[in-house]
Amino acid sequence: MSSDCLFCQIAAAAQPATIVFEDEHAVGFLDIRPVFKGHVLLVPRRHVVTLADLPAEELAPFFARVQLLSAALPAALGAQGTFVAINNVVSQSVAHLHCHVVPRTKGDGLRGFFWPRTTYESDEERDDYAARITAALS
Repeated sequence: MSSDCLFCQIAAAAQPATIVFEDEHAVGFLDIRPVFKGHVLLVPRRHVVTLADLPAEELAPFFARVQLLSAALPAALGAQGTFVAINNVVSQSVAHLHCHVVPRTKGDGLRGFFWPRTTYESDEERDDYAARITAALS
């Protein structure tokens, strides 16, 4: 853990976040500026900055959790699919590996790599999205 890393602090429950998934390998939480509501960031518990820094033996566990989330979001949110992305250094707002798992629906307006952002109308709405995703992961 890096004490000055926001995502390490979230993984250690030292900073608040709306957690939808956690185990010994990774933590998934709602992005505070989602592309679409239900947008999850999945981070490894180990502090690494980029995908290239993640030890080989941790790749399969990490991507198994990405796969789990990518299957759960459509079921939980009524989406048709997901967009899965990782930035390495460029456009990486927090220097800790994180995978975006974004619910998608045909005609949702997302074009290429331009990611318009939205907000949740309230904490209750955010928590409802989190509960639906968490329930689908169970």
